[in-house]
Formats: sequence, structure tokens, C-alpha cells
Amino acid sequence: MSEASAMPLPAGTDASHDLYPSKLARRAAERGWLKWAILISVSFGAILEVIDVSIINVAVPHMQGNLGASLEEIGWVATGYSTANVIIIPLTAWLGNRFGKKNYFIFSLFAFTVASMACGFAVNLHMLVWSRVVQGLGGGGLLAKAQAVMFETFPKEEQATASAVFGLGVIAGPTLGPVLGGWLTDTLSWRWIFFINLPFGILAIWMISMFMPKDEPHPDRENRVDWWGIGLLAAGLGCLQVVLEQGEQDDWFDSKFICRMMIISVVSLVAFVWHELRVKHPAVDLRVLRFPALTAGSLYSIVLGMGLYGTLYVVPIYAQTMLNYTATQTGILLIPGALAALVGIILSSRLLKFMDTRILIFMAAMGMVGTCLWLANLNPDTGSKELFGPLVLRGISSVFMFAPLAIATLGSLPKQYVAAGSGFYSLTRQMGGSIGIALIGTMVDKMTVVHRSELVWKISDFSSAYADRIRMYADNFIRNSGDPVAAKQQALALVDRIINQQAGLMAFIDVFYVMAAMFVLTIPLLIFLDSGKNKKNAAEAEALH
Repeated sequence: MSEASAMPLPAGTDASHDLYPSKLARRAAERGWLKWAILISVSFGAILEVIDVSIINVAVPHMQGNLGASLEEIGWVATGYSTANVIIIPLTAWLGNRFGKKNYFIFSLFAFTVASMACGFAVNLHMLVWSRVVQGLGGGGLLAKAQAVMFETFPKEEQATASAVFGLGVIAGPTLGPVLGGWLTDTLSWRWIFFINLPFGILAIWMISMFMPKDEPHPDRENRVDWWGIGLLAAGLGCLQVVLEQGEQDDWFDSKFICRMMIISVVSLVAFVWHELRVKHPAVDLRVLRFPALTAGSLYSIVLGMGLYGTLYVVPIYAQTMLNYTATQTGILLIPGALAALVGIILSSRLLKFMDTRILIFMAAMGMVGTCLWLANLNPDTGSKELFGPLVLRGISSVFMFAPLAIATLGSLPKQYVAAGSGFYSLTRQMGGSIGIALIGTMVDKMTVVHRSELVWKISDFSSAYADRIRMYADNFIRNSGDPVAAKQQALALVDRIINQQAGLMAFIDVFYVMAAMFVLTIPLLIFLDSGKNKKNAAEAEALH
């Protein structure tokens, strides 16, 4: 496939002159690097969105104190953003078709940037939460649309390299977010985690305006709006995301609010599927799931989201609760994994040229299994040196999975279905991350209680080891206080803290074993993915539906 047929930019011809948005783009097309300029432009927007998912985590206490909010109330800063994200992602294909890919991408960047400024200037919690919702609606369209533009821009033989470059930003973003957020919060204030988006947002808008080709006419722009589909989707996914974000905090289904949200979500999503399969011009074309590779890849994308964001969620918690790391120290701990991902990008882009994508995904899955089993060896003496190896392995494995899985899922789709397929694929990865974090958080809490009860049950006043430990601690405290009764109480409190720490550590180990099993059990899905070698042409793909 030629670059001209892939882009659609018939480079160097007078007939294509009107497609180029600028003289710079025309020169770039003549010299053959326009497609790379487009990739960097859309990737820049996607990276902004990905970083903003995690950048606020380290600033939550500062926002809470500055705005006078409770821990439950400040949680809606993250919930509002993620809920808006999952609602808009499936609609990106329809919005791009109706308003034009370029117009929609620029509008999304503009909304994201303006909302970021509003977040930074927020004078109360309500303003901050609603600004985050707008930011999520703008940002949600960036990742899925950027991936779709990438597959539409590059010919088949170059999609492996392009996916690897694109994947680096998506994978490194969650790692860089806490580091950048911690530094900005400690050095300036929490408001600068939002202000920092302004110069980069303006730069991304300029790059898209300069390099992305002008929009072509599309018949869907004349179709009526599927308001019922949009409304049911917003209610279903929005309520589901609220359940996942707030469920653990509200003790799941013991809360009437969570029960109501779950009922609304299930009813709305069932009605949404029924409606979309019947309407002539749906807001989300679910018929694209007739392609087996997309269906299997989207299911596996849930596992990828759980593994990618799950490990990135557990390790910082462990570092801050067990190792007493600060937010900045925790972010620095994750940097080697991000650098390892850069090495993985180079290796995977080369291997994808001649290896079956399913083999690479299998290798990556085994790498993630190895990472989880390695992390399952945590003990009270584990430090940053012991975490270096598994985090590096995770960085390489995640890159080896991200790019091949995207190609195996979307690479063989007909061009007209890439946008819809990419939106659905991105949604499943996002939901996988939300589901994984919700389940991991709940599992850590529940298993900590279980392991604590088991440890306490084994403690007895008749145990010589327990008595010796209490005596040793008490003797140390007596030297400082001189009060035997107070020293005994301090010794008992210290033992209680050690038990809690050990119970929490055992809960983390349980999580890693479950995540390893999850990757193993989903390996059969690879059978249904595309090999990356057998490129279906448009006529063959059309026959599938």
C-alpha cells in the first residue's frame, strides 16, 4: 500500500493541493515525513490526556486542604474526569464523522486546555469538579481519535513502528504523571498541575492545524442525531464508572446510592445495545464487533488495562504505605520502568516486521506474569533495589503487548470501521483500568482484614516467641521512659503495627497472584486475533458484514 492511498494525501500532485492545510504540510508531504508529523501531533494530544489521569493523585491532599473538602468530596475530582472520559470515548467515531476528524480533534484539545485553566483557577470544589468533567469530555476524544488517525495515516507495513511510537507515550504517561504532579505541587502549588497544560495544549492545537489534512465530506454529517443512543450510553457508562470509582469507599452494595447507580447502569446499557442494533444511523456502531479480531482484542484490552494500570496502582501504594516514600520519591521509583519501555519500543517495532503479533502478545503476557510473580516475593525488607527488576520487566512487557495488540485488533479492519473500532478498543482498555483499580483496592482492604485475623489468632500469651518479642521491645522503651507499664503498652502497640504491616503485605501478594492468573487464563483469546501478516483487503472485509 502506498503512502498516498493510506493517508489520503496524493503527495506532490496539484490535484491534492487543497488537502494540505499549510505550506509546511505540503513540503512535509513532498519530503515523505508528513505522516510522522501527523503522528507526533495527535500523540501529543493523547499524552496530555493520559498524563492528566494520574497527575492529580499526588495533589489530592493539597486540593482537599485548600478547598476545605472532605476525602469523599475530593474523590469526585477524579470520578468526574473518568466518568466523562468513558462516556465520550465510544462517541468519538460518530463525532469525528459528523464534524470532521480534524475539527473534532482541535475542538477536543481546545476544550481540554480551557477546562484545565478553569481547574487551576477553581475557587471552590464545585467549580473544580465541573471543570474536570469538561476536561474529561475534551480529553476522552483525544486518545481514541489519535489511535484511529494513526491507523488511517500509515500504510500496513509501517503501522508496527507507528504503534510502538504512539504506545510509548500512552504507557509512559501514567508513570510521568505522578512525578510531574509531585514536583509541581511541592515546588509551586497544586494549581500548576492544570496550568502546565496551557502551553502544551496550544502547541498541540498548532501542530494539528499545520499538519493534519483537511476534512473530506462524509455522508454521516447529514444524518439525524441519535439522541436516544447518546443518552442511554451516557447513563449506562456514567453510572457504571461512578460505581467503580465510589464503590469501595461506600462499601459497595451496602450503599443504596451504589445500588441505584448499578441498576440504572445495567438497564441503560441493555437498552442501549437493543436500540443501537435497531436504529439506522447509530451513535455507536456496535455492528463493528462482527469482526472477530476486534471482539477478542477488546476483551483482551480489558486485561491489558487491568494489568497496565493495576500494577501502576499497587506499587505506589506499597511504596508509600510500606516504605514511607513521598509522592515525588514514588514517582522517581517508576522512572526505570518508563526508560525500559523506551527500549521495548525499539525492540517491538523491529520484531513486529517479521513476527506474528500473537507471539509477541503471548511473550508480553508471560512477561507480565513474571512481573506479578516477582512482585509476589515482597517482604518487609523489600526496597527500591528489589523493585527495580520487576518494574523494568513490566515496562518492557507492557510495550510489547500494547503495540502488537492494537495491530492485531485494528490493523485488519476496513478503513471505514477503524474509527469505530478504535473507540470501542480504547473504551475497553479504560474500563479495564477502572475495573482493575476498583477490584484491587477492595481486595487489598478485604484481604488485609482476613490476614490480620489469621495472624492475631496465632498469637498467644503462652507463646515463648511472642513473649520474648514483647519483652525485648519493652526493655528498649523502658530505657527511654523508665515506666514499665507505659513500656509494655508501647511494645504491644508496636507489635500491632507490625501485624498490620504484615497483613497488608500478604494482601498485596494475593493481588499479584490473582493478576498473574488473569493473564494466564485469558491467553486463549489470542487465537481469535489477527496475525498481523494476513492483510485483508477492503472487499474481503466488506464480505464479513
